[in-house]
Amino acid sequence: MIKKNYDGINYNHTIGAALLTKSGKIYVGVNVYSLNGICSEQTCLSCAITKGERDFLTIVAINGKNGEVISPCGNCRQMLIDYMPLGDVIININNELIKIKVKDLIPYAYHASY
Repeated sequence: MIKKNYDGINYNHTIGAALLTKSGKIYVGVNVYSLNGICSEQTCLSCAITKGERDFLTIVAINGKNGEVISPCGNCRQMLIDYMPLGDVIININNELIKIKVKDLIPYAYHASY
């Protein structure tokens, strides 16, 4: 998906993400740059919510330029805590892919249910 949509010149679609839901469906997205662009994690989460999904298991983001797994940015971390705090995120630590709980991405994070 990211290779098909990779465009580092015109639209800067440089990151892709995939989200696995409890129903077994996978939703994908790319980042969209503009004055106030959105990240690939936000795009695939929005697609899943639009289709009625509410239970999210795992999310991962990939750099389209080199294929590396990357960590969510601060905005995405907060959004993921809001929508899937008990879900998992795959990140790259010292060239090792690990799966951690979304809630562990930001210690002491704000959550609307508090």
